[in-house]
Parts: sequence; structure tokens; C-alpha cells
Amino acid sequence: MSLVAPIALRCSIPPISSCFICSKISYSPPTVRLHSSKSSSSFLSLRRFLSMASATQPLAQSLTTGDPSSDVNILTMIQSHQEKAVRLPPVEEIRTLLANSLRGMLSTFSQKYEGYPSGSMVDFACDENGSPILAISRLAVHTKDLLANPRCSLLVAKDPEDRTDLVITLHGDAVSVSEEDREAVRSAYLAKHPNAFWVDFGDFEFVRIMPKIVRYVSGVATALLGSGEFSREDYSTAEVDPIYQFSKPIASHMNKDHAEDTKLIVQFSTSIPVESAFMQEVDSLGFNVKASCQGSTYKLRIPFPRRAVDRKDVKTLIIEMLEAAKSHGS
Repeated sequence: MSLVAPIALRCSIPPISSCFICSKISYSPPTVRLHSSKSSSSFLSLRRFLSMASATQPLAQSLTTGDPSSDVNILTMIQSHQEKAVRLPPVEEIRTLLANSLRGMLSTFSQKYEGYPSGSMVDFACDENGSPILAISRLAVHTKDLLANPRCSLLVAKDPEDRTDLVITLHGDAVSVSEEDREAVRSAYLAKHPNAFWVDFGDFEFVRIMPKIVRYVSGVATALLGSGEFSREDYSTAEVDPIYQFSKPIASHMNKDHAEDTKLIVQFSTSIPVESAFMQEVDSLGFNVKASCQGSTYKLRIPFPRRAVDRKDVKTLIIEMLEAAKSHGS
């Protein structure tokens, strides 16, 4: 195996406008060696609830490489790899997703149509304990519902375009924010919604949804169905991953300027001959991609070699993974 010289870096990490990894790297795509894998007996365990491997095809469908002499089941390989892929604990994943979400479906008990639920799309921000904060107008129907009955739920979908992805429902009671807490709550809300000038209108007020139970479901309509719930204590004490907040700038840059690099890393990590890999979210333990292979689309988890300590360290880890992939293909 030939040695690969270290990749020279030509940019710094902090500015979003600068290159996240380096200047364009030319390389010859490696020959991907496929191998069969045995399924793990814990394929449907709670730990796998976020590794949805099918987005456009039923998971039960088997795919092959197209080589008649090869009996490689790509889905089995995905299953084997994803079973071992390190990811955030479910409660931390959920706490992190809600902390970085901006909009959800608020369900209240309708006062106009007694006994029926009422739904509204609302913007929100989470406070330091993970409780959603809403800025609501006293003229709104959902505000009148909450004044009569504070019990409600907030539904947040990780990917609204993909029903197989993670969906969270937070059940709780809506409580008005006290005057002494208003300024801190206002600052937290505007940090997420800087253009929400209407929060200072006279008919608006802030309410906080105090969680009772937080439920989740994922993998709907696939063999990776997973669901569960967490108590208020478990949810509120869970940590928010510090890297996830940088997902958008990191993924945007990788997809725009380093799509081939991402594909090479995914091929090396999974041994699957993916034709493309679109980076989606990044956290301290790895990143998620939407990859295409043999005409189907899969969501895959790609773990880092170790935990990333900060945004700059993500850059270091991705370069290490790329160098390993290039070395393997030489």
C-alpha cells in the first residue's frame, strides 16, 4: 500500500464563507470491495431508532451489485454497518433536535368544537431546560384554547418530506411567562427568530410549554420502526450536542464543494458502492447522509473515529477519514 502525503490545508475553519476542508483534491475513486455481513439480532433495538436506511424503497427489498457471480445483499451490509455505527443516545438526539428546531405543529383542545383537537403551525424556541417557548397573540384561536385548557402537544418532524424520519411529540401544559422572566425569554426567542418584531405588540405574550412526556417514532413504513418516550426529568437533564448547531454550514459546504470527498468517505466507511452522498446533519459522534445506490436512496449514519470536541475538530476528523479512504483505495 502506498503512502499518502498529508493534505495541505489552505483555509481556516471559523469563517463560513471559507473552505471547510481544503482546496479541491484530485484522486482516483477506489475499487470498493463488497463483502457479505451477518445481521445483528438487535437490528430493531432502541439504539437503532435513527438509522432509517430506506427512503424510497421498502427495506425488505434486496439489491445486488449487478455482478451475476456476486450474491452481495446491500441491505444486509447496510444493516450490519448501521448496527455498529455510533450515534447520540436517543434522549440526547431528541433534546438536540428540539433545541435546534424552529417550527412545529401545536395541538390544543378546541373551544369552538368541543371534544375535537385543533392544530396550528407555530414558531418556537427552547429555553435552557428544553421547554418550548411560544410567542402567541391573544387574538389567535390556539391562544383562546390554551387559556381554557393549557394541556397541549407540540409535534416536530426532523424531515417533513420524509415520513420515515424522526417525529417528536412533546406533551405538556402551557404556562404564561412571568414579567420577571419575560426579558430572558424574549432574548432566547429572538435569538432563534431575529425578525419576529411582533413579539413586542400589545396583544402578544410568551408562554412556555412545561413538558410532561416526550414521545418519538421513526422508521414508519420500514423494518426499522422504533418508538419510545421519556419523562420530563430524563428529557430536561439530557445534554444538547454542541456540534449539531453547525450542521447547516458544514453540510452546505461539503455538499457544494466536496461532494466527491463525502462519497469516498461513505464508500470506505460502509463498503457500499454509493453513487452519491448528500451530507445532512453533523454531531459530535458523526454525520448522517442521504446516499444513492443502484437506483435507491438510503439514509446512512457515518461515525467519526472519535468524538469531535468542537467545530474545528470536525474538520480534522473529516480530513482524517478522507486520508484513510484514499489510502485504502491506493
